[in-house]
Amino acid sequence: MARKHILHMLTPLKQMSPFDVNMALDAGFDAVVPYVDVSLGDVTSLVQDAIFSRPPDAGVNTGIFIAGRDVSLSLDMFDAAKKAMVPPFQVSVFADPAGSFTTAAAMVAKVEKALENKFQRGLKDTAVAIFGATGVVGFCTAVIAAREGADVTIVGHDGLARVEKIAAEIKNRFDVQVKPADGSSDARKKAIVQASDVVLSAAKAGVQVISKAHLEGADRLLVGADVNAVPPAGIEGLAVHANANPLEATKAVGIGPLAIGNVKYKVESGLFKKMIEADKTVTFDFQDAFSLAREFAK
Repeated sequence: MARKHILHMLTPLKQMSPFDVNMALDAGFDAVVPYVDVSLGDVTSLVQDAIFSRPPDAGVNTGIFIAGRDVSLSLDMFDAAKKAMVPPFQVSVFADPAGSFTTAAAMVAKVEKALENKFQRGLKDTAVAIFGATGVVGFCTAVIAAREGADVTIVGHDGLARVEKIAAEIKNRFDVQVKPADGSSDARKKAIVQASDVVLSAAKAGVQVISKAHLEGADRLLVGADVNAVPPAGIEGLAVHANANPLEATKAVGIGPLAIGNVKYKVESGLFKKMIEADKTVTFDFQDAFSLAREFAK
């Protein structure tokens, strides 16, 4: 009898995301079991319960999914899960807190494709400003873009303190450099936009962070992208369905949240399917998500 594909979903929050549960089941897992209020210290025992409950050759049929809303905590839980393995007892592990890894991967992949198709250039040495950078999507976007050689600026809507801390953490954890910037006033925002080739809005839903006034005179700007599908748009004038279409009040092109979301959906589903179809155990984080997003971005 064929073994069941079982996914154990761990989150430090009080509830598991229904989005992720649905995605995992639709991808083909036979059973999806959520665990809530999971602390970092709980991960080892939970993973080892999973690995020792089945014979070693069934490890490939067992998965651990790391959720939550804190990128650093999720990455620590991801590392703890990998360290909990006792070869030959091993299982697959996939981290995607609040969908941030797959969303960030999709946004950067779509921007990269737009730069290639519209301007015959890539991310390397491209000035990228990320608004909403204190959130999980902004954090991951900064790391992915910086790893691809972009000159990344993370913008703090409430000043420098939080983005300076995030920049230091990114440097310490990933050994890539991003620059913090103060975006607490309209004048500062406008100056940042005008100095950028790419502006990305990763702010929370329903918050407009870049207005047409901020975009005026941004002659250097090539691409604007936004993950916010709830009105008002994070970047004023950027349509939700925009797919490298002209961005109002600029010479740039815009990428809307539905275009990004389409790729994000395919990436998360695709990684779940890769876990199920793998011949040996696998581990997936945001870099794996970005590699797959590049295949889907058009």
